[in-house]
Amino acid sequence: MKTSDFSFVLPDELIARYPMPERSASRLLTLDGETGALGHHGFKDLLGMLAPGDLLVFNNTRVIPARLFGEKASGGKLEALIERITGEHEALAHLRSSRSPKPGSRIVLGGADVEVLGREGALFRLQFLDERPLLDILEQAGHMPLPPYMEREDAAEDRERYQTVYAEKPGAVAAPTAGLHFDQPLLDALQAKGVNFAFVTLHVGAGTFQPVKVDNIHEHEMHAEYIEVGPEVVDAVKATRAAGKRVVAVGTTSVRSLESASASGDIAPFYGESRIFIYPGYRFRSVDAMVTNFHLPESTLIMLVSAFAGREHTLGAYAEAVAQRYRFYSYGDAMFLSRPQRVE
Repeated sequence: MKTSDFSFVLPDELIARYPMPERSASRLLTLDGETGALGHHGFKDLLGMLAPGDLLVFNNTRVIPARLFGEKASGGKLEALIERITGEHEALAHLRSSRSPKPGSRIVLGGADVEVLGREGALFRLQFLDERPLLDILEQAGHMPLPPYMEREDAAEDRERYQTVYAEKPGAVAAPTAGLHFDQPLLDALQAKGVNFAFVTLHVGAGTFQPVKVDNIHEHEMHAEYIEVGPEVVDAVKATRAAGKRVVAVGTTSVRSLESASASGDIAPFYGESRIFIYPGYRFRSVDAMVTNFHLPESTLIMLVSAFAGREHTLGAYAEAVAQRYRFYSYGDAMFLSRPQRVE
């Protein structure tokens, strides 16, 4: 299976670079993975598509202001994107400068002195020498790490809008964007209807935007992501399935979390890193339907969606979304997908 099998043409003007005034005012394209049937709705119509007893699984990671600007001892400019916080004063980061700093050298980021401890592949191990915890430094001096395709600097409103309303655990450098459409009134209405909620944690890394650079997708190496699927989530999934209701993942991050926890066949608590790569042919174990945004051409995320609803159905839905002028990517519109029924 080739990377080019997941290509599509997207006009630049359909890339959403700013959020809608109201979170739940976005559009929702439905795709029936069994038949390929499409439907055009508003996101609030999701309320009518879910039944009492269905389980929505959200990713409660919180985006950190992970982009810092600074300089080397020589005075040369430097930009850092924190990929992962590894301790109260330590992190792994991408660094951009005219020349990479050497291990043992000192730099300044966000007004804080930093020692470059070494490298781990493309990432630099950094120790912040400031007394303040790293999270405090980021909150005070960091910028929200907007995806590169937005082609703009972050603005004050991004601090709130590039964050889900239920974000709880700091650690992501990209938002779980399917969750951006949910506002508190919609969440309250879903709960009042009897839809159940569960929360996993997947700290999204910058690797989520990493292009697939090989022609054969089986040769692609996924980046590692930290995932937490607690026993309460496992119990909720099992109870939902036993009752004949649906497990609905909010976003590809929730899908990867649940399926990582189900790798042995039955879902079980999971705490640790996962490099799960889901592409057509994958057998889903714990997810019946999903809410997701529209993804980049030839990305691992459109491959995941294609595995879920079928490649032809997915590319057909994307072509319809382009024709109907849906808004794409992180601040764009959403899809609600069901997967084909399989005889177990």
